[in-house]
Amino acid sequence: MVRVEFLGPINKEPLELNISNLNELATILQGDEKMNQWLENSAVAVNDMMVSSRDTALKNGDKVSLLPPVCGG
Repeated sequence: MVRVEFLGPINKEPLELNISNLNELATILQGDEKMNQWLENSAVAVNDMMVSSRDTALKNGDKVSLLPPVCGG
């Protein structure tokens, strides 16, 4: 299982999913109307390391964090 955390103003409970890459996660989240506004603009980290490719492989025990853009000082 991969744990998916939603940080900041996304305000969504974490998910535990059987997925093998970020493409699969994107497909699942696109089905959630509230997530559409965040998907294109959020940064993604896998095990606290920023990633840029949706082809990033995931394995059991990984943690994916969606980090929305924020403003402030």
